Amino acid sequence: MKTIKTQVGIIGAGPSGLLLSALLYKQGIESVIIEGRSKEQVLGQVRAGLLEQGTVDLIRETGASEGLDKKGLIHEGVILSHNGHRYRVPLTELTGGSVVTIYGQQELTRDLIEHRLSTGATILFEAKATKVEDLDTKNPKIFFNHRGEEQIIECDFVAGCDGFHGISRKTIPEELIKTYDKKYPYAWLGIIAKVAPSTDELIYAYHERGFAMHSMRSLQISRLYLQVDPDDSIDNWPDERIWKELQIRLASDGWKLNESPILEKSITQMRSFVVEPMQYKKLFLVGDAAHIVPPTGAKGLNAAAGDANQLFKALLSFYKTGNTDVIEKYSQQCLKRVWRTQEFSSYMTNLFHVSPSADLFDKKVQKSRFDYLVSSEAAAKTLAENYVGIAADKLVDAEV
Repeated sequence: MKTIKTQVGIIGAGPSGLLLSALLYKQGIESVIIEGRSKEQVLGQVRAGLLEQGTVDLIRETGASEGLDKKGLIHEGVILSHNGHRYRVPLTELTGGSVVTIYGQQELTRDLIEHRLSTGATILFEAKATKVEDLDTKNPKIFFNHRGEEQIIECDFVAGCDGFHGISRKTIPEELIKTYDKKYPYAWLGIIAKVAPSTDELIYAYHERGFAMHSMRSLQISRLYLQVDPDDSIDNWPDERIWKELQIRLASDGWKLNESPILEKSITQMRSFVVEPMQYKKLFLVGDAAHIVPPTGAKGLNAAAGDANQLFKALLSFYKTGNTDVIEKYSQQCLKRVWRTQEFSSYMTNLFHVSPSADLFDKKVQKSRFDYLVSSEAAAKTLAENYVGIAADKLVDAEV
C-alpha cells in the first residue's frame, strides 16, 4: 500500500481546504489534499459568493487573488426592503472602510486550485477518505481510495475540510461531542439567470408573501431567491411562476426587475448546525464539517475561511515554537466566531422570513424590529459590522 508523508493531511478540496493549504505553503509548511469528487464536480458546485473583508484579505495573502481583484464586485452597502419600502445600510461608512465582495465560489475554488497546482502542491481528486486512525500518535494516518488503489497519508495533523457529510466529524466518538441542530420552517428556491443584475447592491426583501432576495454572480449573471415551503418541489415552479413571484416580492416604485431564461434552479433546506468541540486529538474540523448556517447572512464560506485561518495560525505557532498552546485552543477560538455567525444568520433569517406559525403579535414584533433597524444608526451599525465580518479576536467571553 502506497504511503504519502507530509506535515498536514487535508481532507477536502473546497475553499477552506485549499485556503488552508495555500496559507501553510506561504510559511513553508507542507500539505497534501485529497478530495472524493472529481475536479469537474468540485468546480461545478454553485454556492454563495459573498466574501467578507477578512476573507478577501486572506485570499490576497495567499497570492491567489488575481481573478478576485479583477472580477470581484465591491459593495459598500446593502439594501433592505419591507413590503416594497427600501432602505440602504451604508456598510463602508458604518464600519470604518470595510466592504463585501461578490465573487462566485466556483471561481474562487478554481483560482485556489490553479494557484496550489502552480506551486507543485499535491491535490488528489477522486480520492475518497475511508478512515482516519492513530490520532493520538506522532503520525496520524488518513486511509483513502484513489481511483481503485488503496493509499495512506501519514502526517502530523489532519484537517477535516470535507463538509457536513464527510468522514472527519464521524471519526470523533459520539460521546465526546455535543451537537446543536435547528431546522427552519422554510426553504429557499434559488435561480441563476443569464441577465444583468437589476440592482447595484444586494436586496434583502421582506414581503407578506414571503422573503425574496436579489443577488448576483457577475455583471452578466443574476442570482435570485424566494422563500418556499420546505416540502415544496421544484416541479411546481416553472420559470413564469418564479419571475411573477419575484416581481411581486421585490417590487418597488420606479424599479424594474430584469428577466431572462433561467439557467439553473433548486430548492435548499435551511438549518443551523454546530458541533462542539471542533477538534479531537490531532484532528481539526473546518467549515461545514463542524457548522452550517442558514444562507440569509451569507456566512457559510466566510465562517469556513475563518476556521482555516485559525487552524493555520495554530499550526504555524506549533511549527515555529513547538508549543501546542494555540493548537489546543483552536476549537475555543473558532466557536466564538461560529456562534456569532449563527446568531447573526438567525437574526437575519427571522427578520425577513414569514413564519407559518407567526401570530399577529409575532408579526408586529417583527415589523418593530425592522423599523428600529432602519431608524437607528446604532442598530444599523451592528448589522453592518456583522455583515462585513467580525474577527474572532475581537469577541470576548462574557463572565458567567
